[in-house]
Amino acid sequence: MNKDKIIFWICTAIVAVLIGLTPILTWNDPDGKALMEHLGYPSYFAPMLNTFKILGAIALLVPQIPSKIKEWAYAGFAIDFIAATVSLVVVDGPVGLSFFPLAFLVFLVISYIYKEKLAK
Repeated sequence: MNKDKIIFWICTAIVAVLIGLTPILTWNDPDGKALMEHLGYPSYFAPMLNTFKILGAIALLVPQIPSKIKEWAYAGFAIDFIAATVSLVVVDGPVGLSFFPLAFLVFLVISYIYKEKLAK
């Protein structure tokens, strides 16, 4: 396996496993519900978002998924990470943890860049 493929899979796995597995493990977590309430989101929003995160993680990890579907997953995760950062900054101010979702955005961007590089 070459260096580009290793970088792609490490970054993709970080995003897909952490963002895709977390909703499964915390589906009914009271702390997760409290955070969504604190941010001002309605109670139906978290289950819907979690469903899309799980589907997006599957799309990123399964090689047989068509490229166009993967593009949508990358776009959805990018919007999610940016929106999460904005929500945290607006509600809590620009504190350190407010920018935590941007760390995942960095891994997502690297994954996307190397996906495109490997496709050539």
